[in-house]
Amino acid sequence: MTTPINTKKNATKIILFAWLLTGTLDILAAFADYYWHTGKGPEGVLRFIASGVFGSKAFSGSSVMIWLGLLFHSIIAFALTLFFYRVYPLLFFLQRNIIITAILYGIFAWAVTNLIIVPVSNTPKFPFNALNGIKAAIILIFTIGLPLSIIIKRFYRNQQ
Repeated sequence: MTTPINTKKNATKIILFAWLLTGTLDILAAFADYYWHTGKGPEGVLRFIASGVFGSKAFSGSSVMIWLGLLFHSIIAFALTLFFYRVYPLLFFLQRNIIITAILYGIFAWAVTNLIIVPVSNTPKFPFNALNGIKAAIILIFTIGLPLSIIIKRFYRNQQ
């Protein structure tokens, strides 16, 4: 039988594992997509993320901006992971089908980042491109939605 202390330890471990996995998959996908379109390394992605707080200074600032971009990305990935962990047992429809849950949460993650976080940030503004939006949502479905759906479903199933 799992005791409350063991459950909390296990929950902390699973949240940390899911966060590190999804955060890593997502940033690697962003690096690959950026390289595919520009032929440039990951620095531009991380500076863009840092520009959310620092604006155009992030693009000409020191390498600290790169590390801050990684930190900000990690914070967002952690928030998305923790939110999913918390909401999963409350929304029964999430527990029925991993694929549908992955799609819904990937779209949710896209909406949060692109319709809430980016508009209120200092990042450079670009006109909306439906094809890029669909591509970004698909990436989030596979890098955040699917891993979280599998990991968190397994965690809660093992707690019963």
